Amino acid sequence: MRRLMLLRHAKTETDAPSGRDQDRRLDDRGHKDAARMGDWIAAHPPFPDTVLVSHAVRARQTWDIAWEAMKDRVPAPQVEVLPELYGADPAQILDTIRTATAPADPKRLLLIGHNPGMHEVALMLIGGGDPDDAKALGDNLPTAGLAIFDFDVKDWDDVAYRRGKLVLFVSPKLLRSD
Repeated sequence: MRRLMLLRHAKTETDAPSGRDQDRRLDDRGHKDAARMGDWIAAHPPFPDTVLVSHAVRARQTWDIAWEAMKDRVPAPQVEVLPELYGADPAQILDTIRTATAPADPKRLLLIGHNPGMHEVALMLIGGGDPDDAKALGDNLPTAGLAIFDFDVKDWDDVAYRRGKLVLFVSPKLLRSD
């Protein structure tokens, strides 16, 4: 069994001072939402063994803030910053998932990236699971939204479209309604 967690970066400023999209930073709400999602992840095992993060500032900030919220409660995962997750389409994201074997062959993988690719790959991976969460995810993968999938496979290389069981979809907005 393999668990995949897809986390979209948290809410950002409209423009970066540099003018480069990958330099956009989290805004105040983004900081709060990233911390809220980190707190949620820490309270809901199993935890990721490996975290793959886009090199964009907003994705790295999302991870750093989420990790700060959870670090005293969960084992430290291996973290790798991957430029190829920035602007990745579903095929590129799937390829990244399938090659997530080195060095420790993680059983639980967290990816932090961007829409539209993250939302599209999440929809393409759904092969079963919670229909209400699938419907909610169908509308959007919002900033700091988290989609969790289980795959009944031995290796990440066997992950494929329509093979994932959507275990849960959660976002800061949904957590606020609790």
